Amino acid sequence: MAPLDHNRGPAEFDKYAADYSAGMDNPLKKCLGGDAEYYIEVKADWLLRDLRYPIKSGNSSNKLRLLDYGCGVGTMLSVLRRRGFSEILKGCDLSQEMIKEAQSRWTLDEMPDFRFMQDGKAPFSDGEFDIILLSSVLHHVDINSRNQVYADALRVLKPLGRIYIFEHNPLNPVTVWVVKHTDIDKNAVLLRPVEVREGLHTAGAVRMRTSYLMFFPPRWTYCHSLESLLHWLPCGAQYVVTAEKA
Repeated sequence: MAPLDHNRGPAEFDKYAADYSAGMDNPLKKCLGGDAEYYIEVKADWLLRDLRYPIKSGNSSNKLRLLDYGCGVGTMLSVLRRRGFSEILKGCDLSQEMIKEAQSRWTLDEMPDFRFMQDGKAPFSDGEFDIILLSSVLHHVDINSRNQVYADALRVLKPLGRIYIFEHNPLNPVTVWVVKHTDIDKNAVLLRPVEVREGLHTAGAVRMRTSYLMFFPPRWTYCHSLESLLHWLPCGAQYVVTAEKA
């Protein structure tokens, strides 16, 4: 997903919008196989498996409401829709060009409500969503601004709603190398799961858990069935911290 940066501002990322490819210009990432959407699909599939466990947020409607916080060009939302996720989808991003690109790329059913974060906060009401998703967002946020993101994300989440934060794993040497040599990540600062859990706890989240994913390159298709057995091992290329709003 595209970055969210409260310190450097959105202009840094506007230039990537038209040809945004999730860092697939990196030579090592190309060698590992797959395309830009593959790395999104792995996270989307993990999310959909986890959503089999009911969310008890007191939603009075028939559909869950999901916000992709820092949605970039909307790839995660389009993957979720193609995977059969028929709930209400919305997205927001600090980059106005990313939002425009997301709208222009949407070719499926009714377009999600994509909104520009004009004041640096999610332009939605308090407690509006059952699910909040931040996918590869926080490592682009200035360290001193991250607590503001946790607080704002939980603000728009319903009590007992669920938040998912996917991030690059700084304990994985391949991930570190790829981030270091990818242009869009040149100012990124990776964070460990414990930092995410502490930030969420400070913002008022409870029942946190961490899982690891992406242990094998896309080309190693014969190994992908083992992924679910290794979720506890802290060396996957990505991790996800899940929590609920108190």
